[in-house]
Amino acid sequence: MKNYQTTQLRNVAVVAHGGSGKTSLVEAMLFNTGLLSRLGRVEDGTTTADYHPEEINRQLTIHTSIVPVEWENTKINLLDTPGFSDFIVDVKGALRVAEGALFVVSAVDGVEVQHEIIWGFTNKEELPRLVFINKMDRENADFDKVVDELKEKFNVNFVPVQIPIGSFDKFSGVVDVLRGKAYSGDGKGKEIPIPESLLDTVAGYREALIEAAAESDDELTMKYLEGEELTPEEIISGFKKSLADGKIVPVLSGSATKNMGVAQLSSFIAEFFPAPQEEEGSMAALVFKTIGDPYVGKMNFFKVFKGKLKADSVVYNSVKEANEKIGQVLYLRGKSTAATDAVPTGDIAVLVKLHDTTTGDTLCDKDNPVVLEGIEFPIPTLTAAVNPKSKNDEDKLSDAMSKILDEDPTLKLEKNTETKQTLLTAMGELHVNIIVDRLKNKYGVDVTLSDAKVPYRETIRGKVEVEGKHKKQSGGRGQFGHVWIRFESTDDEFVFSEEVFGGAVPRNYFPAVEKGLREAMSEGVLAGYPVTGLKATLYDGSYHPVDSSEMAFKIAASLAFKKGCEKASPALLEPVMSVEVLVPDNFMGDIISDFNTKRGRVLGSEQVEGLTKIMATVPLSEMYRYAIDLKSMTQGRGSFNMSFSGYDEVPARLAEDIIKKAKAEKEESR
Repeated sequence: MKNYQTTQLRNVAVVAHGGSGKTSLVEAMLFNTGLLSRLGRVEDGTTTADYHPEEINRQLTIHTSIVPVEWENTKINLLDTPGFSDFIVDVKGALRVAEGALFVVSAVDGVEVQHEIIWGFTNKEELPRLVFINKMDRENADFDKVVDELKEKFNVNFVPVQIPIGSFDKFSGVVDVLRGKAYSGDGKGKEIPIPESLLDTVAGYREALIEAAAESDDELTMKYLEGEELTPEEIISGFKKSLADGKIVPVLSGSATKNMGVAQLSSFIAEFFPAPQEEEGSMAALVFKTIGDPYVGKMNFFKVFKGKLKADSVVYNSVKEANEKIGQVLYLRGKSTAATDAVPTGDIAVLVKLHDTTTGDTLCDKDNPVVLEGIEFPIPTLTAAVNPKSKNDEDKLSDAMSKILDEDPTLKLEKNTETKQTLLTAMGELHVNIIVDRLKNKYGVDVTLSDAKVPYRETIRGKVEVEGKHKKQSGGRGQFGHVWIRFESTDDEFVFSEEVFGGAVPRNYFPAVEKGLREAMSEGVLAGYPVTGLKATLYDGSYHPVDSSEMAFKIAASLAFKKGCEKASPALLEPVMSVEVLVPDNFMGDIISDFNTKRGRVLGSEQVEGLTKIMATVPLSEMYRYAIDLKSMTQGRGSFNMSFSGYDEVPARLAEDIIKKAKAEKEESR
């Protein structure tokens, strides 16, 4: 791959809803350069972009791939991104380093959920956008209907610049509205006359295109309004500016699998999409993706924002505050690699075997440190317990997961000491299943999944005074500890105090009493869950000058604890979460109704960036699968986050079953 100047680069995030055909489109764009002898197919697992085993097996994109296309003296770095919400972090990473987004929309299915979600991301990034209406060769393909739907969904001026000639089995080519030319066949196509039936349509679209170009500049606007004809150069320059400013979104069409309209798309991107900015200053690069390769090790995908990143050099990770030794620098095309001496401003490449660097980090010159704006990682929301199948799997799990966590910032793994479970939290069900597959196929770790257990608590509601006495005599020195303790509820986790008069219990045994209570609180009397909200006041007791000891008073305190909890109206508590759900307004009623079935309390709602945010508190036991529920209720348009709020008493009808189940599990484990 030859070296390109910054002005010759185009970084394009190819985005879509799953199944729209973006990977096939990338394949066709690459095929047209002559590098491939045949078009790969997603169904056969032979495309350049989808080369990971899990992508081939599932026939979907899971990782963003870099596919550089060298076209008309321009290097177009196509970033083929996942089309499923579980892998949205890869989309965000690609958008962070792209100068434009190519939306691939099916001519049959139209605008789908992921299109809408990603459109919102491109709004925030203020990226120029282009729409390619794909699958014009399919039954029920309808270009005009999809254009109307785009206009209805998004408040932007969509301008068709490449329209189809026919559809389905009559789809025979495309018309370049900008230059008034038509092309038939696959590949670059053969120039043909514009069909007479389309002449009026093309004229109308061309007028809209010229108007959009004129709006880019006040002088052009005046010239247009005064009836003067814009020159071809003015139309092209005005159109470029309107596209770069986000005032228009060009619409092209074709068929990726038939390779029709694809060459014209590549030419359009090369000519009209903006090049990266040439910024002044010392080298600075952003890592936007990390992945582990079985042959070369950890790979960091990066884009150079300033300066030039050179092979065999030392750079500074300003986020981790650590030096990194750069060995090889690789250009990637799918899984193929080619070494390069240096990567210029604006280009995208890969570093291997860096020690501390992960996604979102900045690499720069140590003498001129800078931290580039990173990537906003979505919060994982679906939790499952991971259970190694054997001792060998258990030993290997930690190391394998640490490598996977390095690759994927939307995963969280924790060991819950209360429930004794290893909990994996991911973006969704598909995400979890793919991690399980990766553990087995890539790292040889076999695991099963189970539901996460709820870390319940126990408490008391009453107030009692109880005696705890430990007395043992078996020859020689005996054991004697005797306490009277008042137990009552408190808002704090645990409060210990004493009101002992006259030395009934010597002061030096007070810490032993407190320690005995704290240890006893690890297992309540109802179901063996930890106890919270307990105030214990030591107010009386007695001791033996010879037989009393710290251990004896610890045991006496634990005996008092058990009696006290049994008499003071013990209750089961469950963790309750503060939940915020963000959905389009029309789903608000469904969300509130669902919270009511989940024993939730809705606290209110407000408008946030055109969406409705609903605030509620909901028991954790009802939220472990909420990521799946919300996706179902909102067709994937909703998102949520939650944090721990506190503990509430479990309703009696539910508490009985929970206690019974906990006791049964305890018996089984003995």
